[in-house]
Amino acid sequence: MDIKTEQFVQVAEEELKNERTRLFLSLLPPAVSQRRQAAMSTFSDPKAAMSYCASVRGAAVDNLPDLLEEFEKNATANGAKVIWARDAAEANEFVVQKAREKGVSYVTKGKSMVTEELGLNPVLEQNGIEAFETDLGEYIAQQLKRPPFHIVGPAINVPPEEIRDLFMDIGILEKATADPVELGLAARIYLRDKFHHLKMGITGINMAIADTGSIINVENEGNIRFTKAAPQTQISIMSIEKVIPSIKDAMFQVRLLCRSCTGQKISSYVTIDNGPKKNDEIDGPEELYIVIVDNGRSAKYHDLLAREALRCFRCGACLNICPVYTTVGGYPYGWAYSGPMGQVLNPMLLGQERTQDLYRASTLCGACKEVCPTGVNHPKIFRYYRSKDVDGDTEFGGKPRPLMESIIYKFWLQGVTNSWSWKLGARLARPLLNNAIKNGWLRKKIKPLDNWLQARDLPLFPKKTFRDRWKDLRDRS
Repeated sequence: MDIKTEQFVQVAEEELKNERTRLFLSLLPPAVSQRRQAAMSTFSDPKAAMSYCASVRGAAVDNLPDLLEEFEKNATANGAKVIWARDAAEANEFVVQKAREKGVSYVTKGKSMVTEELGLNPVLEQNGIEAFETDLGEYIAQQLKRPPFHIVGPAINVPPEEIRDLFMDIGILEKATADPVELGLAARIYLRDKFHHLKMGITGINMAIADTGSIINVENEGNIRFTKAAPQTQISIMSIEKVIPSIKDAMFQVRLLCRSCTGQKISSYVTIDNGPKKNDEIDGPEELYIVIVDNGRSAKYHDLLAREALRCFRCGACLNICPVYTTVGGYPYGWAYSGPMGQVLNPMLLGQERTQDLYRASTLCGACKEVCPTGVNHPKIFRYYRSKDVDGDTEFGGKPRPLMESIIYKFWLQGVTNSWSWKLGARLARPLLNNAIKNGWLRKKIKPLDNWLQARDLPLFPKKTFRDRWKDLRDRS
C-alpha cells in the first residue's frame, strides 16, 4: 500500500484550500457527534457505561497473550484454522497462497481496516487475483485509489457527480445520473453479481471472543454477511488487540461501538460465527481461516504507555470531535488510520520517523480522550511520542537527535531553568531572531523545525519585553 504519512503537512495545506472539503467537514462531523450524544444518553449513566467499557478494554490489553491463546484453542475446537502472521508480508503471503490452492481468480472483501493496513489489495492484484471491496464507500475509495476519508465512511466526502463519472468510466452505470439512490443501486447490482460464483471471501473481525472462539462482525450494509455466507472458503483477518474475554464483554462493547460509530443503539447487522458451517447448516463457508496479525504491535507491548493505543476498537468518535481532523479531513494522514486514532496507532506501526507530523498536529485539547469509549488517553500518548523525539529515542523508529539540535535543546534547558540566563539570552537573541524571521532564514536552516515553521507565520519580537515596558511605565509614574 502506498503510505504517505510523511506528506501530512503538504496534503493538509492542499485540503485547507479545498472549499468542498471545508464545507463538508463543517457539517458532517458535528452532526455525527450529536447523534452519538443522543444515543449515549439512552444509557441510564453514560459515564459509567464508558468507564466500564474502558476497564474491559484495558483488562483485555493487559492480558492479551493469555486471551489470544485461549481464543486459538476454542476457535480451533469450533473447526476454524488459526494462522499466526508476524507481519503484513506473512499475512498477505498466506492469503495469496490459499487463493492459488483454491484456483481463485477474484475475491470479495468486507469492510476491513486491518487489510488496508496490510496493503492486501495491491498484493492480490500483483498476483493476478482481483479484489472487490463490497462496502460501497470502500469500493469507491478503491476505484479512486485514495485512502479512507473517514473510518466509518471511507468515501463519504466524494460528490455524487464524481461518483457518476467514475461509474461511467468503469462501466457499471448505463445512464449518467448523479442521483445517490441510482448510484447505490448500480453498485449493488454490480457487486451482488460477484457473490454468485465466489470461491473465497475475506473479512476483518471487530471482536474475537476468547472463551467461545467466536468472531463478531458489525456492519450496516450486509456485504460482510454475503462475503462470509457465499464462498466455500472464508479468511477472516484480525490484529492481535481485537480479542475480548467473554461474550458478555463483547455484547457490551457492541453497544458502545455502534453508538460511537454512527449514533445507533445497534447496527443493522451483528454477526457471530462459531467456526465453519456444520453439516446441518445451509449457509456459511466449508473452511474458515482466522489470521491473527501482529505487524509490529508486540514489539511495543512491553511499553505500558504506548500499549494503551491497543485499546482502540476503531469507532471513529475521536475523528468527529478533533479540531485538526475536522479542519483537514482524512487524506493528509496518508494511510488507513486517521485522526487521533491514527495519531496514536501509526507511530507504533510505522515508526516515529515517518509519523512525526501526525502526533505533533494536535492542540492537546483532550476532546478525543473525552469521547473515547475505550479509555485511550490520546494527549498523553502524543506527549510521550514527542518526548521520545526530544530524547533521541530510536525505539519507535526515530533517529538519534542531530548534534546541532542537541546543542539547541541544552541551551533551552539552561534558559528555562535559570532566570538570569533566560533574561540574558532573550536580550541577545531578540535582534538575531528578528533578522532571521525577516529573511526567512529559520524556515531554510533549522531542519528539526522546518515543517513546524512552514505551517506558521512568526511575528517579529518587540524591541522591549512586557516586563521592561511595565518597569518603564512604573518609573515614569
